[in-house]
Amino acid sequence: MSSELSPSSASEHLRRIESSKLFQGIVIAIIILSALTIGAKTYDLPPLVEQGLTGMDNAITAFFLIEILFRFAACPAKRRFLLDGWNLFDTIVVIGSLIPLDNSDAVLLGRLLRVFRVLRLVSVVPELRFLINSLLKAIPRMGYIALLMFIIFYIYAAMGSIFFASVDPDLWGDVAIAMLTLFRVATFEDWTDVMYATMESYPLSWLYYLTFIFLTAFVFLNMMIGAILEVMSEEQNAEQAQKAHDERDEIVKQLHNVQRKLDELTEKIER
Repeated sequence: MSSELSPSSASEHLRRIESSKLFQGIVIAIIILSALTIGAKTYDLPPLVEQGLTGMDNAITAFFLIEILFRFAACPAKRRFLLDGWNLFDTIVVIGSLIPLDNSDAVLLGRLLRVFRVLRLVSVVPELRFLINSLLKAIPRMGYIALLMFIIFYIYAAMGSIFFASVDPDLWGDVAIAMLTLFRVATFEDWTDVMYATMESYPLSWLYYLTFIFLTAFVFLNMMIGAILEVMSEEQNAEQAQKAHDERDEIVKQLHNVQRKLDELTEKIER
């Protein structure tokens, strides 16, 4: 019986190690070290330091390879390991990091994937993973808000091109340029200079700018934030419900184990 339980107990032991704070802390520290190594290579350094950074980069790549293999071994359902988006992302980045940088054809791809290793910090930290998942799920709702914002931009750009093209053709010459000018206004980048220039010919043009800023910088921005917060709340509620469901399953499993042991003990007593 002990030989039958050994694989599951070993897998459980690996999962405990993987979820431990010490293991997670080591992985985060290596990811930060990898980011610092990548940043240091962008400077002009002595040859000896560059060789040391190259050796460190190879050691970091080997660590990430061992870490992804360890996570695969600790995964209870190994066939579904790559079905998880974060596991697939980590695997692609780790495999891509194995591309030798001395190969001129693949050097750009290898460097890019080494840069993406910094993003592994998102997959390691649960809080960051929760934020990214919520943001991705909020994109469809934000898309409709962005479409409505584009419509407002287009209407105001058409109006600006009609009225203000004679004032400054470089900013209001056509709809496309006017939309870029309105984007500048929406980001508050010297927008008062644009407004004062048109007010010399159209004194009431300040109404045009204030209504546009009110719609884009306040209304639509708050709508975007509201959509993200709503999705985050839904995700948090779903996570809490899943956690409660898992706890109930664990309690039921423990009760079944206790009942089985009681049945075995009863049989032994009856014998």
